[in-house]
Amino acid sequence: MLNVGIISTWHVHTRDYVAQLKNHGKVNICALWDEDPQKGRDIAAEWKVDFEENFEAFINRKDFSAVICNAPTTMHFDLLLKSAEAGKHIFTEKLLTVTTQDAEQLAEKIRRAGIIFTISLPLRCNAAILYIKELVDSGTLGRISGARFRRSHGGVSDAWLPEYWFDTSMTGGGAMMDLGAHPVYILSFLFGPPVRVTGLLTQPFGSSSDENAIGLAEFKDGILGTMETAFLTYGVPDLLEVYGTEGSVFMEGPDLRVRTKSLDALSFNDARPKALPAGRPSPVIQFAEACLNKTGSPEYLGIDDAVLMTRTIEAIYQSDKTGQTLRF
Repeated sequence: MLNVGIISTWHVHTRDYVAQLKNHGKVNICALWDEDPQKGRDIAAEWKVDFEENFEAFINRKDFSAVICNAPTTMHFDLLLKSAEAGKHIFTEKLLTVTTQDAEQLAEKIRRAGIIFTISLPLRCNAAILYIKELVDSGTLGRISGARFRRSHGGVSDAWLPEYWFDTSMTGGGAMMDLGAHPVYILSFLFGPPVRVTGLLTQPFGSSSDENAIGLAEFKDGILGTMETAFLTYGVPDLLEVYGTEGSVFMEGPDLRVRTKSLDALSFNDARPKALPAGRPSPVIQFAEACLNKTGSPEYLGIDDAVLMTRTIEAIYQSDKTGQTLRF
């Protein structure tokens, strides 16, 4: 049995993580700490777990060995540093931290502690994304020239995002810091770390953080990638396109189409794959299994992936602020 403590209920995915862990069958939630004590007490009572108002008392409890961090992004560094020092295995929402300096310092502490670390990058577990990675890695698409990924919604334009989502003292940023994490970690999943990055961020509706954002990046071998996000769109599914000399792939929500020279020669234009690789369990379930089986951090969801995402997103914000392209 894996015993866990929950760090904060701030993030919108908290209840989903708790539900997944409860349904796992071999995970027990022991305690909750929250930056809002009254909210924490209420939710702890609902979950029938202990509430600890003092974080030091919480993290030094001996009845759990792992933590699930859903705290405001700007609090991650201090909370996760103390978690690593206490020897707790760590699962965290993204981003790891707001700055690269903090991310690298935290990563060093985590490595030295020898704990299992997992960050929530759920699309790296998606069957269609894994299939596209196979096409890229196998050379089926030839030499890749470019790609784009977009994830967006109408949280600002349709006024359904909560007010605290615009408090940058907690979030660290807006659309790019939140939804923008997905295109950032998908393109690095396919092509590795960027070589240089440019960012463009706007606030058409006048909220306190970016509402509309694009990151432009050069990857290895001259690949150009566009990382798009916004809180200002309606009816837009996830969009991923990858372009190569021998073929291209187009994903729109669950619909996946592949064009290659070999398929076109057989008159199979816009072919849908007959079969996809098996998707992987959600990141929080992979984390639980890794802790139970002592197998180390899950592939594609580790500390190096977390640091790279922070570095890339920080560079996008810095580029927009300075008007300069930043080289890694």
